[in-house]
Amino acid sequence: MRYNALNHMTAKNLGAGKHADGQGLWLVKREKAFGKWVLRVAVHGSRREMGLGRWPDVSIVEARELAEGARKLVRAGNDPIAARRRAKRVQALLTVREAVEGCFDARKAELKRDGEAGRWMSPLSVHILPKLGKLPVEELDQHLIKETLDGIWHKKPEAAEKALNRLSLTLKHAAALGLDVDLQATMKARALMGKQRRTTEHIPSMPYEDAPAFYQRLKAMEGVSPVALRFLMLTLGRTSEVRLATFDEIAADIWLLTADRRKVGPDFRIPLSTEALRLVKERRRASSNAYLFPAYKGQPLSDAAMAKVMKNAGLEARPHGFRATFRTWAEEQTDAAFELKEACLGHAVDTGVVGAYQRSDRLVKRRALMNTWAEFLTKS
Repeated sequence: MRYNALNHMTAKNLGAGKHADGQGLWLVKREKAFGKWVLRVAVHGSRREMGLGRWPDVSIVEARELAEGARKLVRAGNDPIAARRRAKRVQALLTVREAVEGCFDARKAELKRDGEAGRWMSPLSVHILPKLGKLPVEELDQHLIKETLDGIWHKKPEAAEKALNRLSLTLKHAAALGLDVDLQATMKARALMGKQRRTTEHIPSMPYEDAPAFYQRLKAMEGVSPVALRFLMLTLGRTSEVRLATFDEIAADIWLLTADRRKVGPDFRIPLSTEALRLVKERRRASSNAYLFPAYKGQPLSDAAMAKVMKNAGLEARPHGFRATFRTWAEEQTDAAFELKEACLGHAVDTGVVGAYQRSDRLVKRRALMNTWAEFLTKS
């Protein structure tokens, strides 16, 4: 068979049918004015047909170049059709936003509850994507990253650090897809921005002397949020743990938080005081669904609802601060052992060799201390 059998004029004058150019390249015309290029190749012993574009949009010269590129892949033992399919997938992930979303999807299994809480995405959604989301990820460099994070590098160091680390993971994900990205861009940006000036800011807490009076104020308030805040004070749970609490998690006087519901650590049993059990009983009568503290249309309480109660009350303290309130009270007003006080907060205190042998969660002792705390909060 002749090689390069066609030229522009012959291709233009050929009628409908299949016309060989040589080496497996064919011009397939359904009518005289239009057609398509098809390359026939043998891949791993099977004959395949690979489209190379429409004629006359793709000229004979271009079709021959595309065909030769495909033949080189075949000679190297690769499938040119599969290679093109992979290239198209890579091209679909061009922007920083799409690369971030792809990275997040790939890492969901490593995150608690598949990352539904949004903590993994949040630093990127707030600080990176609004400015760089539409940018081709291949164009992302240290200067753009520095320009984007400069404003928060020292003012919000933790958020900036998380955004930078997750952007680094995104670039590695993009590289795995075959994109030409600079894997050292985040490291270079860090060098340009320098060491962070970190100042530790604790969540404002309420002095334990003021906690009983505030608890009484909450009892006089209407709505679900004040009740949820009372339950948080009694159990020392975190905001997310309380607002997403369900009746199925409570059996007898135990609230069981599974590992996927906690910030860190394994399953955790929280003993419920008499006052906390009374709240649960009230909520069973009032709630119409699985949540103890449902909001509008049965959805879980907003993550800002309890904080709003305190803000509206003119307080600087926030819900999470009640854990510090309890810890200070327990330190100054009780003789409880250090390990017991920490265990009430769900902190791991038995590590190393001690943890291998000490397997109690101190439930009995914690129940007694939590009841004393509840009595303190409810005193008139």
